[in-house]
Amino acid sequence: MRAYRIGDADGDYPVYSGQGSAENEGRWNSLRQDVIYAAKYYSTAVLEKLAYMGEMPVNQHFVEIDIPVGVTYEVVTTDTVPRWCDEDASFAREFGSKWFKSCRSAILIVPSVVARIDENVLINPHHQDFYRIEPGLEKPVWWDERLFVQGV
Repeated sequence: MRAYRIGDADGDYPVYSGQGSAENEGRWNSLRQDVIYAAKYYSTAVLEKLAYMGEMPVNQHFVEIDIPVGVTYEVVTTDTVPRWCDEDASFAREFGSKWFKSCRSAILIVPSVVARIDENVLINPHHQDFYRIEPGLEKPVWWDERLFVQGV
């Protein structure tokens, strides 16, 4: 499996890191949980970044993450967490927080709020399989200016 993560190459945290999520509660994590958020597709990673930032972020780089066969994972569906997409994210956060603490799998595949039929990939850096997951080299993200044209 492959996943993609986008971040600021000169930002406060490395691109392939869960430090930002440890300091900020997310849809699938509570504070002090350094989950690494990624997307199953590069295009979904771009959409997630745009939805989060609301503008064209500068100095963004991406890493392609290689997750080898045999790394433990589980998949969240609407049956697993029926109200995962609620605006307050409480159901998703409770589920993700329990997943993180239990270390029952290295990967949690979850639906994307931005692209509902696509998936995001959460990585638990405290799971024993984490050392097998390989991030690639950072490469720059090239934004298409048409994504930011107002009033069209």
